[in-house]
Amino acid sequence: METVPDSLRCQHRRSLLKTLACSTYFALQGCGKASVSRKTHTGDRPIQVVATTALVADLVRNIAGPNRVQVVSLMGEGVDPHMYKGSPRDVRDLAGADLVVAGGLHLEGKLIGVLHRLGRQKPVHLLGDELTALAESKNLPDPWIRDDGMPDPHCWFDVSLWQREAELFSQILCDYDPNHASEFQTNLKNYSAELIKLEAEIRRNIDQIPADRRLLVTSHDAFRYFGRAYGIQVEGIQGLSTESESGVRRTNQLVDLVISRRIPAIFVETSVSDDNVKALVEGAQARGHKIRIGGSLFSDAPGAFGKPEGTYAGMLRHNVRTFVQAMTQDLKPLTENRSSPFKPLNG
Repeated sequence: METVPDSLRCQHRRSLLKTLACSTYFALQGCGKASVSRKTHTGDRPIQVVATTALVADLVRNIAGPNRVQVVSLMGEGVDPHMYKGSPRDVRDLAGADLVVAGGLHLEGKLIGVLHRLGRQKPVHLLGDELTALAESKNLPDPWIRDDGMPDPHCWFDVSLWQREAELFSQILCDYDPNHASEFQTNLKNYSAELIKLEAEIRRNIDQIPADRRLLVTSHDAFRYFGRAYGIQVEGIQGLSTESESGVRRTNQLVDLVISRRIPAIFVETSVSDDNVKALVEGAQARGHKIRIGGSLFSDAPGAFGKPEGTYAGMLRHNVRTFVQAMTQDLKPLTENRSSPFKPLNG
């Protein structure tokens, strides 16, 4: 096997570091999806996959299986992908990857320049952008919630959309490693069955909340797909990106809303500052409305790897349980407190 001189490796890494340091302005003016190298995998060694987020990494593991890939996630628990800029360690991981997978839809806004450039050298897939292109090619309805044309990237809160991303990634893997395509297809079938069960659990538990209390107020607009899919009004104090600033006017509007609806709780997010949520609580309490922070929800990142909340399914179960308990706690005891229906999918 031909070896690469250390000097060339250093030059390559310095080149990627320069890309990480560049402004994303020019990348954002370009096309919405990364250029995709047509390389394929040969042999039986594990595919080295770099996923931008922990959620994408969890999807990769479920579709690829434990023996076919080694996955590195650039962002772990509690990391805000909107603000993530990358590090020298990320450069090393990306340089050594066989395959790079991202959420896309500008979720990883500050990394988009790196991903576009890297796509000229190796397969880089922005799942959301590729789903957009697929829908357009088949004249299917646009799946995304949009603001002024820009798609909301938080699509994982609609399990049916996550299922579509799983199907897409399965096809990506089958094309990249055709010798193990049947294994990937079997994994997709099993994972799809788990997602069907998960969605049924979500609907069954949301049904416990009275219709007039199905209002979810959080730090920023990360849960609109969740609201659209499961019949919940969702309001974020900030906009889609955590870079946007919440204003006094917006806070006052939400104070009026929670008082008029007699909402007992609002929620913080694990990857976003809770200052604006606390301000809303204080504003409502100052007007005589008893409201509290009902708990912490996972939005842009799941919990710690290796824990139930560190998986996609576990993250959603945590969020639904937290939301349902907070919104019904003063109505009647919930059976979930003693014998939760949110059981691990695999036992």
